[in-house]
Amino acid sequence: MKIKRKAAIMATLLAVMFCFSAIIAVAQEEAGDTTTAKENDSNKTLVILGCALAIGIAGISSAIGLALAGSSAVAVTAEKPNLFGKLLVLQVLPMTQSVYGLLTAILLMMGAGLLGASTASVTLLQGMGAVWIGLAVGLTGISAINQGMVASSSISAVGRNPDVAARGIIFTVMPETIAIFGLLVGILLMTGLKLL
Repeated sequence: MKIKRKAAIMATLLAVMFCFSAIIAVAQEEAGDTTTAKENDSNKTLVILGCALAIGIAGISSAIGLALAGSSAVAVTAEKPNLFGKLLVLQVLPMTQSVYGLLTAILLMMGAGLLGASTASVTLLQGMGAVWIGLAVGLTGISAINQGMVASSSISAVGRNPDVAARGIIFTVMPETIAIFGLLVGILLMTGLKLL
């Protein structure tokens, strides 16, 4: 019951934040497209926040998933060293969510002109959009923790029967589809906001 209440509170807070950011972005767009250098820097700060959310949340989640799978892999490898290669594949799978966070951060930085010598101007809508894109990719990257749990179980199964390694990989990859959806939505939003 407490988990449902916390989830409802979190969803409400996210909805309020979304409405607030949309109102601010619309207000600035209506005020005119002339942005000063200070406003541009402020909007680029929002892009940096989006980058930090994407890589930070996804990276921490991947680290937890890797630790869950790695502890099982170490235990099985201690008894059956010949399974190292199969177990390594299963153990490394939760790392991909951090790659999605990294890719999102790089694309956002490129779109905002933070990489290279670009002097691109960033609107408030783009800045706020970058925050939400980073949050979407980061939150869907939390699937790395669940992927680590499935990888841990798959590693244990391979320790008992090495012939199930391919099936274990398939089961382990399934939670990652959520992160792929988050990355896809992020890329589509970047395209719509002209950050790509």
